[in-house]
Amino acid sequence: MTKNNSNKFSLKPFLVIWAVLTAIGIWISIKGTPWLMEKSASHQMHMAILTVIVFSVAAAPVAAGIYAVQIYALAKWRYKGEGVPPDAEPLRNNVKAVSAWIGVSALLTTFLLIWGLAALASDDNVSGPNPMTVNVTGQQWMWSFQYPIAETLLHHNVESNILVIPVNNQANFNVTSVDVTHGFWVPSLGVKVDANPGTVTTLSVVPNKPGWYDIRCVELCGLNHSAMITKAHVVSDKEFLTWLKEQPASPAAITTSVKN
Repeated sequence: MTKNNSNKFSLKPFLVIWAVLTAIGIWISIKGTPWLMEKSASHQMHMAILTVIVFSVAAAPVAAGIYAVQIYALAKWRYKGEGVPPDAEPLRNNVKAVSAWIGVSALLTTFLLIWGLAALASDDNVSGPNPMTVNVTGQQWMWSFQYPIAETLLHHNVESNILVIPVNNQANFNVTSVDVTHGFWVPSLGVKVDANPGTVTTLSVVPNKPGWYDIRCVELCGLNHSAMITKAHVVSDKEFLTWLKEQPASPAAITTSVKN
């Protein structure tokens, strides 16, 4: 009896389906990712967006391969007769297809590992002109920002409930909490770190675009967690100095001066 080859796997139509789906996935990754994510206002956020794009593009061929198998199977191996359908040829018996799947997956995994390690290292090497420290304190359910530079320029402490920092200058954040764990997140600046009680965590950023940006808490910290939102204002050097001089001495500074 002649063997029926209608169920035999054919590589060419599968590759056509895979190529079309891969192209669609890459297009969505490049065009859709910047639209879905926050607008970039720092090099760190730019790199975060670029990383998501690269990872999505790298994942597109893998996802396309999975969908291509499903589409190919539905198109060619869907049984339209009666009774028990015949078994199709297992894809694992196709040495070329299996070898290509393993080889491409290994290359993509290695590439993403190298990219991720490089991106992680770049986050630890932020540098910019005129570094300035801002002490960030989280508490249920608000943020407060202290500016040690005010001690030098104004001889008193300055504390604010909004974050104001100069553009194109390095801002070093000392982040902590006075009660429970909070999450200090400025999406457009690419800044995200836990604020832990009794611990100070330091990270830096160089904002490169003036404007108003959201600050949110990303750790569930109690009843009003969702309302723990404030603003970051990136301004020019002149505007920052003007704002700083307009701020009154914080209550802590006033108390200290009275005691002395």
